[in-house]
Formats: sequence, C-alpha cells, structure tokens
Amino acid sequence: MTRARKIALSPMLLQCDRILLFTSISLLMIGYIMVTSASLHLGLKTAGNTLYYPERQLLHIIIGLLAAGIMLVLKTEFWQKAGPWLFILGIALLVAVLVPGLGVKVNGSVRWLSVAGLRIQVSEIVKFISVVYMAGYVTRHYQAVQDSAYGLIKPLLLFSFACLLLLLEPDFGSSVVILTIALGVMFLSGARLWQFVILLAVIALLALVLVRFSPYRMARVTSFINPWADPLETGFQLTQALISFGRGEVFGVGLGAGIQKLFYLPEAHTDFLFSVLSEELGLLGVLTVICLFSLLIWRAFAIASKAEKAGQMFQAFLAYGMGIWFGFQAFVNMGVNMGMLPTKGLTLPLMSYGGSSMIIMCSAIGLLLRVHSEVRELNLKKAKGKRKWVNA
Repeated sequence: MTRARKIALSPMLLQCDRILLFTSISLLMIGYIMVTSASLHLGLKTAGNTLYYPERQLLHIIIGLLAAGIMLVLKTEFWQKAGPWLFILGIALLVAVLVPGLGVKVNGSVRWLSVAGLRIQVSEIVKFISVVYMAGYVTRHYQAVQDSAYGLIKPLLLFSFACLLLLLEPDFGSSVVILTIALGVMFLSGARLWQFVILLAVIALLALVLVRFSPYRMARVTSFINPWADPLETGFQLTQALISFGRGEVFGVGLGAGIQKLFYLPEAHTDFLFSVLSEELGLLGVLTVICLFSLLIWRAFAIASKAEKAGQMFQAFLAYGMGIWFGFQAFVNMGVNMGMLPTKGLTLPLMSYGGSSMIIMCSAIGLLLRVHSEVRELNLKKAKGKRKWVNA
C-alpha cells in the first residue's frame, strides 16, 4: 500500500463535508458584509469609529473559526461523556446571570455575564449544551424514550427548570428554542406519536398562559397581529421591517444604499439584519440566504442519517439536534423579520452581529464536521475490512 493510501485511511484524518463547509462560509461572508453595511453609522454614533462593529464582528468570526477547529480535533466521545456535567454547568451559568452584580442588564434583560471585560450570553451556551445533553440522553435511554412516558418527561423536567431560569432574565425566545431541540430530538429517536402530541399540547398551553399574563409579551402578540394599529410604538419594529422588504423589491436598492438601517429599524445589525439584507439585496438576496440555510439543514440531517445507518447513535442525534437548532432559529428570525411571527430576540445563525452567538454557532458547525469525519472514517474502515475478507 502506498504512503498516500495509508494517509487517506488514517484514523486521524478529518474529512470535511464540502457542501456544509461551503454553505457555512457563504453565510459567514454574507452576514459579515451585511453587518458592516448595517452598522457603519451606528459605530460612528456610539464609538466615534465607523468600523467599530465590523472590526469586532471580524474578531468574533476569527475566534469562532478557532473554536470550530477545536471541535474538529475533539472526538465526539468526549461530548458524550461530558453531556451531564455540561448540563449542570449550564444551569449554574443561568443561575449566575440572575445573581446581582454578576449579570449584565441590557435593554431591560439580564442575559449576559461579564468575564474579563467580555460579555457572554449564557443562553447561547445553553443551546449548545442542550443539543449535546439530549443526544447523550436518548442514546443512553433509547428504549425508554420509545416505550415509556417517563422516558420523555424526565429530561423535560430538567429542561423546564432551565427554561424557568431563562424566563426570569427574561428570554422567552431561547426557552422556546431549547424546548424545540429537546422535543425534536426525542421525536426523531422514536417517541410515540400520541405521547409527543400530548407534550406539545401541554407546552403550547403553558406558552399561551405566559403570553396572556405577561403585558409586554401580550403587547408583542397584538402588535404582530396588526402592527399598523400603533406604528410608532408597539408596532414600530415590525412596520419598519416590512417597509424594508417593500423597498427591496426584486434586486434591492443596492449594497449600502438602504435607509431603514439609519436609526429607523431598531437592532438592524443583530435581530433585524435580514430586513436590511432584503432592502439592499432584494428578493434575490433573500432567496439566496434561504437556500443556503436549507442546504445547511439538509446536510445536517444527511450527516445524521449516515451516522444512524453506521450505528453511531450519539453522533446521529448530535447532528439531528444541530439541524433542528439551526433550522428553527433561522426560521423564527426570518419569520419575525417578515411579519410572520411575533418579535423575538433571536439572532440569524452565522450572520447576525454578536460574539456569543457567532462563536457558539461556529463551534456547532465544527462539531457537525467532526461527526461527518467520524462517520466517513468508520465507513472507510468497514469497506477496507470487507475487501480484506473477500481477498482472503
């Protein structure tokens, strides 16, 4: 066997999914360009430097890529063993955020911890931990999840506690994302349909209660139904976002030429980046981003399917969880921007401005690439073994 052949079959070689890699880099590049376009004026106003936000976002991306590289090196076995301990860490971080003096309050919500001058959004870390923990749980209790209602309820009790801490911040959007990840992974692991439907009904009922008895959440829902009823107050964000989509038409007004970002559209470089993109790049840009996210989700589920066929159940549920997470959060962010869903403070994965979100999302992509590498490596070993058996 040649030296090149030995290297190709080496268990240390990481084979990347080219489509997933191309899609992720494309989203990062488009997102960075749009963050730059949406934040130049804001940087001048807040820091006296037009490149303030682009420079910081570039640093976020670089750190995120380094984190993705670490994920590529670590075996998934590490995450399988560490899952329960990571969940405990996540709960501890959520509690720490609520401790006076530790949590940082921004726009009325206490969602950040300040560490060495850096602000860390704990909910982003908890989302990642939720995927890892659920993948490990359904792998360890595969039969119980399929046969027993207790097998479904047990992890949901833990996640409910985490969601309660998130609601105290308050962060309703992240709570919904975490529960969606948990329910999605359990459904794909073979949970009985009738039990799953009952759980969904109970969670939906609790969500309605939270909205009904929370004035600011109720205001968001009513403004979503008819934003034009109060376009200068409760419906301001949504009306400005809809104006952005209307101005963009098919080809957009041109990169950098949008006017909605100029202090009309709140959080233009974070939650409403998709609206800026629609105004400046038009329907063509919107469809491009939707197609890229569709490709990313398809590759996540394709990797998961291959892992499941290869008997690597933890890796399969890990990839399924990542696909659910990226897909649901992207759908919610786009839906909010287009007026399809009530306003939620969720970023557009790999695109919106934000250090914690960018670093964690890049890490998730790195972990997906690691799963693909391990599945490919296992299949290559199996193919090699079959050839040896045939030759013998």
